[in-house]
Amino acid sequence: MKFTRLAAAALVFAALAVPAQAQTFPSGPIRIISGFPAGTTADISARVIGAKIGQILNGQVVVENRPGAASSIAAASVARADKDGHTLYIGSAANLINAAQNPNLTFDFIKDFTPITLLTSTPTVLVVTPELGPKNVKELIALAKEKPGAITFGSSGVASSTHLALELFNSLAGVKIQHVPYTGSPQVVTDLLANRIHGYFSPASTVMGHVAAGKLVALGTTDAKRTTILPDLPTMVEAGVPDCISVLWFGLVAPTGTPQPVIDRLSKAANEALKDADVAKSLQSSSIARLGGSPDDFRRHIAEEDKRWTKVITEAGLKKTN
Repeated sequence: MKFTRLAAAALVFAALAVPAQAQTFPSGPIRIISGFPAGTTADISARVIGAKIGQILNGQVVVENRPGAASSIAAASVARADKDGHTLYIGSAANLINAAQNPNLTFDFIKDFTPITLLTSTPTVLVVTPELGPKNVKELIALAKEKPGAITFGSSGVASSTHLALELFNSLAGVKIQHVPYTGSPQVVTDLLANRIHGYFSPASTVMGHVAAGKLVALGTTDAKRTTILPDLPTMVEAGVPDCISVLWFGLVAPTGTPQPVIDRLSKAANEALKDADVAKSLQSSSIARLGGSPDDFRRHIAEEDKRWTKVITEAGLKKTN
């Protein structure tokens, strides 16, 4: 009887402890780990939104950049972190792409992380050199069919999001544009401006200055609908390539096992931060769109993206076998 009462008391204490933990959260600095370098969309999103989250929670948010292995190094470290909400990670499509390509990762992004809030996205813009000729997507497709394999597009690396956007376009448009991998966007843009390659599915912030200067031609975006960042550019769907959707998105996640009340508190703060006028202005200036939503909204988004990129990688023959 005594043991039963003690066990019951322990269960009651445990039940009360989780809400209490949420009420006192945060009890120290919150670290947001980014798997990408400073100045990238992931980094800017984490810093701008994170600073506001810190104000809302009356705490401190610190952003740490741990680039490498297409963000897998940072993700692996956070997957092993304490499950108390004080160490978070900026997840992205790169995590799902990495998992679909490489079955030997030391963590499982879907199982080892709990979604908090989908934060931001940046449009992927299809740009070509003026010398190539096409002024719209239909003209590019016609030229690619006329000259299969003769048109070259750069990417920031094999199986990167910019590479997979090209593979998706090739598959859906029924064309064969040649892929040329680089080690990052700056190198792609350098060769694009020098007319050594013909095109690029690029993050908007990387190329729109060159488009404005007339050095590149923007043909469209791969967003599901016209973005508020680039309202005058048609989507691939509008241009006649259904399902050609490739969005560079970024969201806040925590190690699985983090108490749900803490997840909910962080999600509420993140959504409040996204509505802030100063946050909106800062992100807009970097061609970054605000998203938001509940943990369940983000979970559904991850499931959809996982299905999309697994299919693309499989069809493109990019999956590692060992």
